[in-house]
Amino acid sequence: MSTSNITLFDSVQKVKLSFEPIEKNKLSLYVCGPTVYDDAHLGHAKSALVFDLLKRVFVANNYEVTYARNITDIDDKIINRAAEKNITISELSDIYTKAYHDDMSALGIQTPDIEPRATESMESIMIMVQKLVTDGFAYQISNGDIYFDTQKDDKYLSISNQTQNEDERQERVASNPEKKHPADFALWKATSENEENCFNLDVNNSNTSGRPGWHLECSAMIEKHFKSDDNAEFQIDIHGGGADLLFPHHENEAAQSRCASKKELAKYWIHNGFVNIDGQKMSKSLGNSFFIKDALKVYNGEVLRYYLLSVHYRSNFNFNEEDLIVSKKRLDKLYRLRKRLFGMKITDEKTEFQTKLLEALNDDMNVSVAYALIDEMISNANEILDATPKDKLIKRQSLADMAFIETVLGFGLNNPFEYFQFGMDEATKSKIGELIVKRGEAKKEKNFELSDSIRDEILAFGVGIMDTVQGTFWEKVEN
Repeated sequence: MSTSNITLFDSVQKVKLSFEPIEKNKLSLYVCGPTVYDDAHLGHAKSALVFDLLKRVFVANNYEVTYARNITDIDDKIINRAAEKNITISELSDIYTKAYHDDMSALGIQTPDIEPRATESMESIMIMVQKLVTDGFAYQISNGDIYFDTQKDDKYLSISNQTQNEDERQERVASNPEKKHPADFALWKATSENEENCFNLDVNNSNTSGRPGWHLECSAMIEKHFKSDDNAEFQIDIHGGGADLLFPHHENEAAQSRCASKKELAKYWIHNGFVNIDGQKMSKSLGNSFFIKDALKVYNGEVLRYYLLSVHYRSNFNFNEEDLIVSKKRLDKLYRLRKRLFGMKITDEKTEFQTKLLEALNDDMNVSVAYALIDEMISNANEILDATPKDKLIKRQSLADMAFIETVLGFGLNNPFEYFQFGMDEATKSKIGELIVKRGEAKKEKNFELSDSIRDEILAFGVGIMDTVQGTFWEKVEN
């Protein structure tokens, strides 16, 4: 299935634009990933979900997508946290990289095509620093730090459209008097050679031990993994991330890439809104950070996915449990229809619903319209099946529609009985599984008295059971 028009809101031009790829039917997408010094929170989840959805939409439109999301595994926050825990930087970053991957998997987020780590990209990073110094866009100060000279880029601040406050300028000058200009930012931070994860940079005919500035990583990774034509105006199609990255991070990325490559970094810039908790911006300093791992203890990852995608990506998201419960009930309806059709083979049936759903998502990922269409599809299917339970066409179409929902939105096609088992501990699940096996053996032996007795024992756990040609399944009964 394909369509001719995808529109996206460009954060720089602040208008919705018709997407025109650099290369026909191809999409190059780069998104800023996590700095792995702590567990991922709901803000990380929202951003990852938004760009997972964006990739799925382009794939559904028959685009060949190359999606990169980086891992920042060397940073002051990582260094400080490793020291607190008395472990190495590499050990800490490995722990939280794995935790991040586990959280993303639980939310149904597909693995990026490219996931470069900063420590694995040092050659590209150092080449870019050297080029910027050689070409006169960067300078070194007495302690060995290297700064980008923002005054050498006449398009600086064109991405964020920021204006610099004079008080802020003075404060930033005071923080480092050797900087030529208050907005100049670090490309390279000098360190002592005995520090872990420090690298030797050859610049100005001398070696400078240190590590890269945060902004530089992404520019170097894009340069490495997305080789654009020499005459191309842009390096990649879309650069994305949270709204908080627009300035200074993306502004600085764009500046250093522009000066190093003589190209604009991205043709389109896309940013997702903040995640708030009960109306308050999520912040560790406010003490209200909500880790994904904690949310997953209480709610199915698919429920969290459905809920976090339910508000348009550019809007700030107010996370609260009341709305989450309402959202879960909407997803429950999809799974009840799935259960109604359980065991049937999914076919490649094309429907008007699928066309409309993709059209909604092609319109700057309009999830409000998409979710309304899903609700309508569920209602219509149930109404027809209530009237004509053996209607094979509506069954095939409904299953095909749910498969398409899973393809573009990432939810709705798991085993419906397992979906309704969420909340049961593993020991109870194991016990119920053992009882189901014993009940099956008793039925084979035509010991119906024992079979009924075991059934009652199963039901006492607060579950319902269903015998099908595929086997016996159970689900948690809502109170």
